[in-house]
Amino acid sequence: MTRQVSRTTTLRRLGFADAEIAVGRLEDPALATHVARATGAGASLEEALGRVADPDLALLALLRLAEAAAQGPAEEPLGRLLVEDGEPRRRLLAVLGLSTALGNALVARPEAVELLLDHPGERSVLTHRDGEVRADALRAVGADPDHVAPVAGLGGEDGVAALRRAYRRRLLQIAADDLTCPDPLEAFPQVASAIADAVAAALEAALAVARADVPRSEQARLAVIGMGKTGGRELNYISDVDVVYVVEPAEGAQEAEALRVGTSLATALARNVSAVGTEPALWPLDANLRPEGKDGPLVRTLASHVTYYERWAKGWEFQALLKARPVAGDVELGRAYCDAVAPLVFHAVEKERFVEDSQAMRRRVEAHIPAAEADRQLKLGAGGLRDVEFTVQLLQLVHGRTDPSIRSGTTLDGLAQLAAGEYVARDDAELLDHHYRFLRVLEHRIQLHRLRRSHLVPTAQEDLRRLGRAMRVDGVQGADSLTARLRQVRREVRHLHEEIFYRPLLPLTARLSTSDVSLAPEAARARLAAIGYHDPAGALHHIAALTEGISRAASIQRQLLPVMLGWFAEGPAPDAGLLAFRKLSEVIGGTPWYLKLLRDSGEMPRRLAQVLSTSRYVADALGRLPEAVAWLDEVGELSPRTPEGLAAELKALQARRSDPFEKVLAGRYLRRRGLLRAAIGDVLGMGEPTRSAALITEAADVALQGALRVAVAEATAQAGLDSPPSRYLVVAMGRLGGREMGYVSDADVLFVHDPLPDADEELATRVALEVASRVRSSLQQAATEPVLEVDADLRPEGRNGPLTRSLASYAEYYERWVEPWERQALLRARPVAGDAELAARFEAMIDPLRYPEGGLPDTQVRELRRIKARVESERMPRGVAPSRHVKLGPGGLSDVEWTVQLLQLRHGGAVPELRTTGTLGALDALRAAELVPAEQTALLAEAWLLASRIRDAIVLGSGRTSGRRADVLPHEVGELEVVARILGHEPGGRLDLEERWLRTARRARAAAEELFYG
Repeated sequence: MTRQVSRTTTLRRLGFADAEIAVGRLEDPALATHVARATGAGASLEEALGRVADPDLALLALLRLAEAAAQGPAEEPLGRLLVEDGEPRRRLLAVLGLSTALGNALVARPEAVELLLDHPGERSVLTHRDGEVRADALRAVGADPDHVAPVAGLGGEDGVAALRRAYRRRLLQIAADDLTCPDPLEAFPQVASAIADAVAAALEAALAVARADVPRSEQARLAVIGMGKTGGRELNYISDVDVVYVVEPAEGAQEAEALRVGTSLATALARNVSAVGTEPALWPLDANLRPEGKDGPLVRTLASHVTYYERWAKGWEFQALLKARPVAGDVELGRAYCDAVAPLVFHAVEKERFVEDSQAMRRRVEAHIPAAEADRQLKLGAGGLRDVEFTVQLLQLVHGRTDPSIRSGTTLDGLAQLAAGEYVARDDAELLDHHYRFLRVLEHRIQLHRLRRSHLVPTAQEDLRRLGRAMRVDGVQGADSLTARLRQVRREVRHLHEEIFYRPLLPLTARLSTSDVSLAPEAARARLAAIGYHDPAGALHHIAALTEGISRAASIQRQLLPVMLGWFAEGPAPDAGLLAFRKLSEVIGGTPWYLKLLRDSGEMPRRLAQVLSTSRYVADALGRLPEAVAWLDEVGELSPRTPEGLAAELKALQARRSDPFEKVLAGRYLRRRGLLRAAIGDVLGMGEPTRSAALITEAADVALQGALRVAVAEATAQAGLDSPPSRYLVVAMGRLGGREMGYVSDADVLFVHDPLPDADEELATRVALEVASRVRSSLQQAATEPVLEVDADLRPEGRNGPLTRSLASYAEYYERWVEPWERQALLRARPVAGDAELAARFEAMIDPLRYPEGGLPDTQVRELRRIKARVESERMPRGVAPSRHVKLGPGGLSDVEWTVQLLQLRHGGAVPELRTTGTLGALDALRAAELVPAEQTALLAEAWLLASRIRDAIVLGSGRTSGRRADVLPHEVGELEVVARILGHEPGGRLDLEERWLRTARRARAAAEELFYG
């Protein structure tokens, strides 16, 4: 009894689910002798059974097999298999432990165990030669393998039974080698091709039997073309076998007779492999992929096939032809068929909406999966086999027109070719390759159990346990680990499928002609000239530089450029855009992230083409900050950063640097990023019209904050002090203070300090001057980061006054000598960097000056009107039409800002809402307080916004970051067109922009004259 319990425990440990029954089976007389003999020969039979997918299933099948083999010719070979611990026993038990169907087949024909024995000199069936399999199948039906059109010696039911038995013997050997190979994923392509070759051999034998049964069969040359997985040599154990038939008359025969005989041969062939007989049918033979499907004739001549595909075939039919391969019958005719249809396959993408229809077809397939099966469908479901196969096929069809190296009909070979050609990222291709093998191996294990066509993952726990033990890959050991791993695989496959299969680039590439895609010089030159390039020869030179060679960058750019050339042409300066793209690619063209974004991003390539062909400013800035190209992939990256976030980033960047100037450059770097974010957003038309002004201002703020922090530390150390003798403050003025900066705006500031109570005032003043001087020089010093001109001319006494003053000195000056224009300037004063308490005190000091109680005296109102008139007449540049000057001209920035500021000075003391530094905010407050009619505030706001945007667009388009030309609406056609496009006008909208500005400025001028001059 104790021995029985011990044995039961051992069997449970080995994986037997019902150990008590297993003990009884092992002690059955039919097996007992073999078990006893096997005990001392390496691993015991029990241990060997414990290694298979389902030990209970294997033991039951083994007992039945032993009983069937007893006293027969199979008894001796079966005994050898069971006793000897080697590969033959492993193959037998692996088959019995997974496949009920193959186990039943062995029980029915025990002599087949001979197939699993080692035979000296034989190789695995997974490494066979294709011709060997065909020859074996033909010999099985008594046909001559060397004959051009073999005819079986066994006809009728005898021939059918012989070919079916031969096929199943081959399938048994394939399954045995498959289930015992060290790495099932690595062996999968060999397994799939071995099954496909066994199918092709069975078709050849079935055709030989048909020739024996069909009268006058010699009148027709019949070729059987494998489609789908049959053509791709990647068949499942159980699958529909898709074929198409081609027929031609034999020499001296008539076409009508050949068609009749060919139809009879094809019908007989299908019957020989699929009809009910003494031996079970092999698999369904499906000819529905033929022209016209079920409604079309079963066989056609080659010419008829070609005519159909040239005139009437739909896109999906060409996708099916991608895998077409001769598998049986007349070899020469089969090759002629493939040669004739192959050129048509890769021109199918030029049909209207080919890619979109392929994508829609994939969505329809998913939509028709029953909800209860969606998570179990290995083939059609999300993250399943079709996701990989459709992805590979679509890329092949789109890019295979000009690249013959990616036309394999086998999914994994095609995927490898696409990766080699850089159509798919190598890492992504490796992941898809691995996951496709995993899913196919799992599919094979599911189908092997009962040899039934199924793509559904079972739900029963015992089935999942058997599958998990049968997989032996990726750490899968049982039901739970299989379920978890499958879920991960499908999630990753789905992600890559959606990323690649739905690339926006694919339908655009498909719409191009073959000559456009190929970038052939003459065709490319004509296309470039036609779509708007001014220098096609120069553009061809850039294209050649980008695409020549075998580098990864050249491969990807050969894919992209045919489409991107069109995108550049959508911009106002396509030649400049292509040149900028070449320069950018020379800087970062070899970086993996850039190339991956170009190929795989949904929006980045098009956005990049848009900004490069529109804005020289952005093109130059991207050349200096190429990592910013990644922002074009994700719109969120272009969103403004909060002041708190920028301050924290500045502090972190400065903490990592020891050199003072490097610390200043950290702030200037953040400013450069902010300028570029603003510029890209402007060119792409993102956000509110005031978005860029806010971004540019915040970027200047952070640069000033960083420079002040460093200047205080350096000036203090230079003075030999342990701590600063004063508090310090930088006050923003002008457009900086109003948060209204443009791309070429200076930073107008005031420098303020406040000596600490115990500080030496003379020393404190010297240190404060050093601080102010260092802030200015560090931001204006030439370096890798853009210069920020710091202008302190709005300080008391202007350029003649000290660069910085104490708070008390400011108070004394303003109390005694403040001028009307200084009150006006203080309307935009905004503390931007330095001590918060000092900032509050400074604002409290200036508020009575800029928002005087009782309003501005009439004498000062008249003085401001006089100054405004003088500025307008004296500062207008010579030779410039005033109507085109968006700053000083009629209705320009100056008109709006002076008008608003005068009204703020007059009413700010009584209306707190007017106490804002921004022009548009003040206009809103004037309207809300009913100080200015809504119609007039709208006119002024529209003119101010348009003028500001024109100035920015001139800088963005020209790339010029200095000079006063940004204030003048261009006359030159090209420059004006660029400005118009940046401002959202359609191509050719430069005249509309001129009219829009002149009209808006004229109306704003009328409102300003009434409000400012009364």
